Amino acid sequence: MEPKLEKKYGFFTAVAMVIGIVVGSGVFFKAEKILTATGGNLKQGIIAWLIGGIIMISCAYTFAVMATKYQYVNGLVDYAEATVGKKYAYYIGWFMSIIYYPAITSVLAWASARYTCVLLGFPIAGGECMTISCLYLVASFAINALSPILAGKFQVSTTIIKLIPLFLMAIVGTAIGIHSGMTKYNFTHYVSQSSSNGLFTAVVAASFAYEGWIIATSINAELKNAKKNLPLALITGTFIIMTVYILYYIGIAGTVENKVMMANGETGAKLAFQTVFSDLGGTLLFVFVVISCLGTLNGLMMGCTRGIYSIAARGQGPSPKILSHIDSTTNMPVNSAIMGVLLCAVWLFYFYGANLTDTWFGFFSFDSSELPIVTVYALYIPIFIMFMKKEKELNFFNRIIMPCISLASCVFMVIAACFAHGTAVIAFLIVFAVVMAAGAFIYHKPAKVKDPAAS
Repeated sequence: MEPKLEKKYGFFTAVAMVIGIVVGSGVFFKAEKILTATGGNLKQGIIAWLIGGIIMISCAYTFAVMATKYQYVNGLVDYAEATVGKKYAYYIGWFMSIIYYPAITSVLAWASARYTCVLLGFPIAGGECMTISCLYLVASFAINALSPILAGKFQVSTTIIKLIPLFLMAIVGTAIGIHSGMTKYNFTHYVSQSSSNGLFTAVVAASFAYEGWIIATSINAELKNAKKNLPLALITGTFIIMTVYILYYIGIAGTVENKVMMANGETGAKLAFQTVFSDLGGTLLFVFVVISCLGTLNGLMMGCTRGIYSIAARGQGPSPKILSHIDSTTNMPVNSAIMGVLLCAVWLFYFYGANLTDTWFGFFSFDSSELPIVTVYALYIPIFIMFMKKEKELNFFNRIIMPCISLASCVFMVIAACFAHGTAVIAFLIVFAVVMAAGAFIYHKPAKVKDPAAS
């Protein structure tokens, strides 16, 4: 008999996965971009964090309601199938597997490597950084493919570790900044005038820092009492994330001037920790920052290794019998995992050529850390619309009010991305169209490889 995914994760692992995937490099990696986009205007930056948080929480709530009704192999794909239909679910799964998961995971591997280079004193734009990026990808793949239970425990432990520097900076940085006057100075002095699209650019950047919570639904079939635990994990996790981000952002404003953070990026974050906690203490806490990045990478890889499996288990996509195979020893879709890490390598190569060099890809250079995320929000729209249309037994708040807020949030994200990225959006849409056309070419009516509901 073909092995099936077992119920091996509990509520705290799910919460840790939501927080662990989202909280990590993004809050450090994009803080400098948000400051730059707003011209060092901390108030506008906080508004961007709030808007991004509200978008995340509203969408998470709507999906949490769906999680009480639909429970199969892969949360988002299931929701698309239950609301819009099997073909749309296939295209969602195809996009997530070929573009979203590997593109975001590869960026996180690079960001983790960048912070490692800052810690070790290596150049952050050289071959050392890319080598470490590749090593992190392989290591993250190995722990998820060979020992998924260990990967889950690693997720819980890194989540606890990564909250330490954030909370300490939020509390101590704010206290010191209020006492020294640095917080007031940074709130009242702007470095430059923000562009007309500054807020849009800041919100799209914040979307990267907030993204990842939806990937927690990929362990739906492996979560104990998923219909209860997954909604609780989504809501609990997203509220904690928004609160921590805003408090950290305020805390770091009490350490160094905004222009220093804007000019130094990752090095500026290390300087902020050393300013508050001394050279030794700041370096130790920066080690925690690196660990937090690796925890985020691990969480993303948990979704990435199951990406192709989510459509193969429905008898769709390339070689569904092979890619839906569950290893009897590790209880992991090992062939899907291998496919996932290979796609990560492809997207890491693209990210390097498009964003870290003199544009190897010319017109087709775009930010693969942000545009795939905005695309997911666009793909949510039909799901929310059909959910409101079909689920008539739900109360008015859950069926109409929250899905409408989620819809408005998604539309806002699409508009913001167009303002923030300009013609790069066209380049991305061309790549997106080619990938989806390839998916359409191999699409076929699903054969019964296995019944997802039985998983």
